[in-house]
Amino acid sequence: MTRFSQPSLRFLGATGTVTGSRYLVEAGERRILVDCGLFQGFKQLRKRNRKPFPARPNTIDTVLLTHAHLDHSGYIPALVRAGFRGKVICTEASRELCGLILPDSGHIQEEEARYARRKGYSKHKNPTPLYTLKDAEAALERFRTVRFDQPVDLGDGISATFIPAGHLLGAAQIRLKIGQTVLHFSGDLGRDADPLMRPPRRFGGADVLVCESTYGNRTHDPAEAEAELAPILRRVFARGGTVLIPSFAVGRAQGLMYHIARLQKRGEIPYTPTFLNSPMAVDATDIYHRFHEEHHVSAEDCLRMFELAKRVNTVEDSKALNTRHGPMIIISASGMLTGGRILHHIASFGGDARNAILLSGFQAGGTRGAALAAGARQLRIFGREFSIGAEVIQLKAFSGHADSDEILNWMQGADRPPRMTYLTHGEPQASDRLRFRVEHELGWNARVPEHLETIRLDRPT
Repeated sequence: MTRFSQPSLRFLGATGTVTGSRYLVEAGERRILVDCGLFQGFKQLRKRNRKPFPARPNTIDTVLLTHAHLDHSGYIPALVRAGFRGKVICTEASRELCGLILPDSGHIQEEEARYARRKGYSKHKNPTPLYTLKDAEAALERFRTVRFDQPVDLGDGISATFIPAGHLLGAAQIRLKIGQTVLHFSGDLGRDADPLMRPPRRFGGADVLVCESTYGNRTHDPAEAEAELAPILRRVFARGGTVLIPSFAVGRAQGLMYHIARLQKRGEIPYTPTFLNSPMAVDATDIYHRFHEEHHVSAEDCLRMFELAKRVNTVEDSKALNTRHGPMIIISASGMLTGGRILHHIASFGGDARNAILLSGFQAGGTRGAALAAGARQLRIFGREFSIGAEVIQLKAFSGHADSDEILNWMQGADRPPRMTYLTHGEPQASDRLRFRVEHELGWNARVPEHLETIRLDRPT
């Protein structure tokens, strides 16, 4: 067993991008990976998913998972297939959600590889998935759960504590104690006034802080979600249109259904057929019922949210939706238009000016969602170009991430400044702007690390 002379942290992802969250901690005789996410967006980032992992998987002892979203969890099946034999430790709700997300990811990759082979639009003669449904199921056997605020002994004087982060069911900040050194990972921080989730617990201080910066250069529009959504839906319904909402199946889909159900109950929008075309989102909605302590939606509203949409489970039913006419709402994954059934709906409905596409979350650079948000009127889908005539609207009140003001407020819970704050999980301009604010408004040391950079935890620079 290799003994690491000085504890270190290596940034294997989420530097210069909001995706691919991966941090390698080496201390004593332990090699601990915090998060194991997929790179998404620009092709040069996605290609990293196919490269050998920067550390041999069979030398990693433990994976600590902040939450279930694919940019944090989505590479775990590939890591296990490549030889990882340790435990994946996370909260109970994160394990439940990963039980939906990872097999779905494997299944979608298999389907897309088959479709590409059949249609011949891949540059590869025999396109293959990064991992399969079976790989995901095998990975889930390595998961172990822990309660919030319950320290986990990882050996060699290292312990980890999971602290509520808001953002998503089960989402956690992770506080690593390595001897006398405290290393704190923010994970993805939720909002102070999120309509579903409780706010993140404030930062309690650490020697080294690794903090997300997704919205490090922005403050969220104060518009209330339902006040923003209602006039859009009324306008599109009045012209007989279909509303397409690309949505993250876990978290965002449930929030959208919650707000739509409340608007219908108050009579602010007409009752209109609403379809949830994501089997994973259907199951995730059920999980929200079982973890009431993590969100503040009443049992009545939770039931109404659950009952709002007609579930679309089979491929045949999904195809049949494309032959219907509006007004109607279709909520379907994925939220950044990187794959899934929503692409077929965009191909079918996106050309009609009566329809609307509502972008409900962050759109990473290089994704189809980012292209639409920037004004693109053509999208390449399944090897073909599709014209976009539909109205495209970027919703402002639906983000599940803390903005720059909220992050700074969260940081101010510390009893002392960290020796260094590393800002990750953001586009370059977002991370650098937050760095500026941390340095000039809080007076802390802060910087944006480089991809694959290694720093010593006893003297961070």
